[in-house]
Amino acid sequence: MTDPARRHGCIVAALLLLSTGARADADCAFEPQGEGRVVAVIDGRSFRLDDGREIRLAGIERTGTDAARGRAALSAIIGGRDVTLHGEDDAPDRYGRQPAFVFATGSETSVQGEMLRRGEALASVDVTDRDCAAALAAAEGVARQAKKGVWADPAVIKNAESAGDILAGMGRFLVVEGRVMSVRQVGATTYLNFGRNWTQDFAATISRRTMPAFESAGIGAKSLENRRIRVRGYIWSRGGPRIELLRVGQVEVLSVK
Repeated sequence: MTDPARRHGCIVAALLLLSTGARADADCAFEPQGEGRVVAVIDGRSFRLDDGREIRLAGIERTGTDAARGRAALSAIIGGRDVTLHGEDDAPDRYGRQPAFVFATGSETSVQGEMLRRGEALASVDVTDRDCAAALAAAEGVARQAKKGVWADPAVIKNAESAGDILAGMGRFLVVEGRVMSVRQVGATTYLNFGRNWTQDFAATISRRTMPAFESAGIGAKSLENRRIRVRGYIWSRGGPRIELLRVGQVEVLSVK
């Protein structure tokens, strides 16, 4: 398939996902992991069932806005309802929560998809299944285009030139947008530099072991130079703020050179 044809195919697939919410959510309907009734909503991403299990919604991240708002949004969707759990692995996380994709009984729409379409969550980067990850990204895109929920505030997407603003979100999941000014390799790490001061400005990093996945997807590091891109992930610091790129889905190319 030629590059133009491949790009056209990706665009068509994205449009189909955007226009068929229920079908897109079905892409995240993994193996059943049980069911139960929601008795308490803890925050915008977790809740407790009547059997005592604490469930974390896989595939999404909290928006960083008012915690009460996220809790209220999730409560409106599943508060007091029977739900079914789906996932590839039901092993609890380090906090004892079971990660799962969740469907209210009788609904073909996942709770994650609904939260994303309302603009009350961000699509995560920890989903390895390509179809599911694309479905979640499409659901988020619906809210972003409509400026719903958190997307009504332009500041939800951080400016890559504002290193101080990004650094204030240390340890949080953020979406950052800007132009890649240079690409530099240091040892086994490639840096996508969004500023001229490599030690203080924002940069996204790609390790040597994960670079082949990006290249296979047609996203070579050098090809991103002088392009405007959007990246997402947890903020850490080594002088300036950083996001480590572990999966192709963390990068959206917004412009050509």
